[in-house]
Amino acid sequence: MTEQDPYHIPHHPLMLVISGPSGVGKDTIARGLIERAPDAFYFVVTATTRPPRVGEMHGRDYFFLSFNEFARMIEANELLEYAIVYNDYKGVPKQQIRDALASGRDVVMRVDVQGAATIRKLVPNAIFIYLMVESEESMVQRLRERRSETTEDLQLRIATARQELKRIGEFDYCVVNAHNTQEKTVEQILCIMEAERCKVGQTPVVL
Repeated sequence: MTEQDPYHIPHHPLMLVISGPSGVGKDTIARGLIERAPDAFYFVVTATTRPPRVGEMHGRDYFFLSFNEFARMIEANELLEYAIVYNDYKGVPKQQIRDALASGRDVVMRVDVQGAATIRKLVPNAIFIYLMVESEESMVQRLRERRSETTEDLQLRIATARQELKRIGEFDYCVVNAHNTQEKTVEQILCIMEAERCKVGQTPVVL
């Protein structure tokens, strides 16, 4: 085994995958990380066939695509992963991640629990964080406040979240994003990333 020079340990850009049930604040926390260090992080924009919610912008929050456009990306193998989520397709375009890593920036993405499991198979040395709230009641309240789902869709999200909570063990870290503690949550994740940078034997992310 070759002895490593402790003064020249290589450090590589990190790939952070934030996941968890609906209503736990994945988008808010991911954006908070970017705002803290906009030049150091790249926020991966997910492609989706669902319509935009109030205030969402194409290319910033999501790439809002038609089913035909999404199908073309699947055929061209342009997606790292994709899945049907609440009757719409969601997927992560590859090229933006490759470009960000090549530039030396850490990559931050938010995906559903199903997508995180797929990404772990493809990129096992990414950092996987399960984001949750302090209680089921808090999660339900947040979903209701969004006013973006019908009663039936809301019940489906709640039932799905209960099943997704059983998969916490598939993640590297669990962070609780309690009500009005977004800054604390962002700080915890930044500490996790700093610890990951200090790991001996860190390997580069390859797609």
